[in-house]
Amino acid sequence: MPAFSLEPERLAWCAQLRALAAERLRPLADKGAPGRVNRPLLAELGQLGLLAKLFTSGALDLCLMRESLAQGCTEAETALALQGLGAHPVHAHGSPAQRERWLPRVAGGNAVAAFALSEPGAGSDAAALALAAEERGAGQWRLTGEKCWISNAPEADFYTVFARTAPRAGARGVTAFLVPADRPGLTGRALEMISPHPIGALDFDAVPVTSDDVLGEVDRGFAVAMGTLNLFRPSVGAFAVGMAQAALDATVAHTRQRQAFKGRLMDLQAVSHQVAEMALRTEAARLMVYAAASAYDEGAPDVPRRSAMAKLLATETAQYVVDTAVQLHGARALEHGHLLEHLYREVRAPRIYEGASEVQRGIIAKELYAAQDQEAR
Repeated sequence: MPAFSLEPERLAWCAQLRALAAERLRPLADKGAPGRVNRPLLAELGQLGLLAKLFTSGALDLCLMRESLAQGCTEAETALALQGLGAHPVHAHGSPAQRERWLPRVAGGNAVAAFALSEPGAGSDAAALALAAEERGAGQWRLTGEKCWISNAPEADFYTVFARTAPRAGARGVTAFLVPADRPGLTGRALEMISPHPIGALDFDAVPVTSDDVLGEVDRGFAVAMGTLNLFRPSVGAFAVGMAQAALDATVAHTRQRQAFKGRLMDLQAVSHQVAEMALRTEAARLMVYAAASAYDEGAPDVPRRSAMAKLLATETAQYVVDTAVQLHGARALEHGHLLEHLYREVRAPRIYEGASEVQRGIIAKELYAAQDQEAR
């Protein structure tokens, strides 16, 4: 079935998720401290069965979850997404022992996961990782270096860590490790960022890991990272679409009742045309996100290109929609605690994390040229 024609059951599920976000998750989010892991919120997500769906849902349902939660509670959406991002490599590539130890706790909201890829010198260029895994005998390494801008750090219970096991080998010399937070030599610190969810840096001082901690195969960790990002990139777009929809809904309500220049704002053509443009771009982004997620679920060969397109369009669209919403609301939207003030801080980061907009354009172009080369053979 085409993604733009969702079944009634899925539409009802999305409505239920929006209601849960507003009624059960929003109050817990409001009690949390900005920049800290909200464990009661995670526990409620686990109690509702939403975290377990991270490991049983396809890409489209993951997008629907993230979009629906984002409309009512961005903190709940982000908490869910970060659990998925950090734990998906364990689900997809972990050993039976790794999966048995961590996945039930993640699904229950009792263990916090984190995806540790970025470094001070390797943000967009993930293949330039410098965190060294120094071999100390058969199946034993010591991790030395730093990770930076890691969501849920330093409060996570375990980290999916990508480290260089083969020097000067580029993407081919990276290995993924599952590193519990209590390993000796692993420390971290919180970073004060514009985004309200927890982000930190990690320091590795000869942290011991063994072959039992490897996710997938040695020197093949870059594929683990890219496979995870190909799944989650469309859902980053879904998060952005949810924020855009929340901003659009607020703007329609505001311009309908706000009196200015001897009438309502909605009666001014300049305003109504802006609202129409916000709606147009939001719907276009939504359809591209759904199409990319459906392509992933169907095992289509062009998933990297579609995922990059979906993330790029949706995150850039959300930035435009939220910014326009702030402009049409005026100064009140900049007051601390206003929905749009919150969205304005939230909406900026998705254009950078999991591959900046410029990286997505590079992926799209590379895939287009590669497809044409293949056709020419």
